[in-house]
Amino acid sequence: MPEPEIPDEYLGDYARILGEVAATGRRLTRDELENRRALGRKAAEAGFQLRALVGLHLAATRTAWPSADATDPATTDCVLAAVEQCVDAFAEGFERAQRLTVRREEAARREFIDDLLYGRSDLGRLAERATRFGMRLSRAHAVAVAAGPQAYTESDTVPRQVESALLARFDGREFLLTTKDGRLVCIAPGSQPDVLRYFAKQAHAATDGGRVAVGRPHRGPGGVVQSYDEALVALDLAERMRLDDPVLYAADLLVYPVLTRDRQAMADLVRSQLGPLQQARGGAEPLLKTLSAYFDAGCVAAETARRLALSVRALTYRLERVHQLTGSDPSDPMHRYTLQTAVIGARLLDWPAREL
Repeated sequence: MPEPEIPDEYLGDYARILGEVAATGRRLTRDELENRRALGRKAAEAGFQLRALVGLHLAATRTAWPSADATDPATTDCVLAAVEQCVDAFAEGFERAQRLTVRREEAARREFIDDLLYGRSDLGRLAERATRFGMRLSRAHAVAVAAGPQAYTESDTVPRQVESALLARFDGREFLLTTKDGRLVCIAPGSQPDVLRYFAKQAHAATDGGRVAVGRPHRGPGGVVQSYDEALVALDLAERMRLDDPVLYAADLLVYPVLTRDRQAMADLVRSQLGPLQQARGGAEPLLKTLSAYFDAGCVAAETARRLALSVRALTYRLERVHQLTGSDPSDPMHRYTLQTAVIGARLLDWPAREL
């Protein structure tokens, strides 16, 4: 599309200034420079491009170039100096206005994301504001959260690096990226899971192996909050369960919230099934670690021994000790499920480090 025509009002008294400079050799006054800055701010607010505005000034320079003494080097030097002053002041005002606009847009975007993630503000008003950022809250959205070895702010290198990678591959209106509580947060339509997958890949690399959790897609303004909470819960579960996966999906971890929904019942199970392990030499932790590795290895003794850097004989002794203390045999399918559920509950409740 052709650029819109720029009205001559953005030139102000440019022609008069050049004429007086050619006649007297003077420089621009302070008021004239401030007037040029004001015109630049006004042009920026009107949405014109700086390149076109500079072109307008150059075209006006050719038109208004003084014919008298045109070949006089001194006159030429004075006029060109005035042109430089005029354009420089105009561009300064233009750039100031643009920076102010960017800061306002960034503040509005940040406020919107905060309200979205915490479920604040009127839902109707929130949905109206969402359209400004390319979101339709009537549709499903999902949230991914990345946690690295340190806390991040939006001005840090890592968030900028991840945002640049996303912008190089996706339209900027297909996602919202911010930092919250030191973590990177990305919101994307539920119909475009590739956005969050790519975010997870880039965030994992940029945070030196940090972990990323992705919530499930949910509809409506409250759906974003729900997906965000699921991602945070997934990160917490990964920490407590010592999961090694760099990318976690809340949909794959639903069993853990179910197990802890009745905290008292889970605590009773852990106490009854694993409490006797505290009688072992060195406490319950070594045998609890053995059980966890055994179940993670699919109850294969040789693989478990390899993971724990034990001999198979030493592993067998530990499993027999568990049987002696608890009365449950880890190798017996009838006992295995109860023991494994209790081991998961112990990790979720941080037992035995924390009293139940």
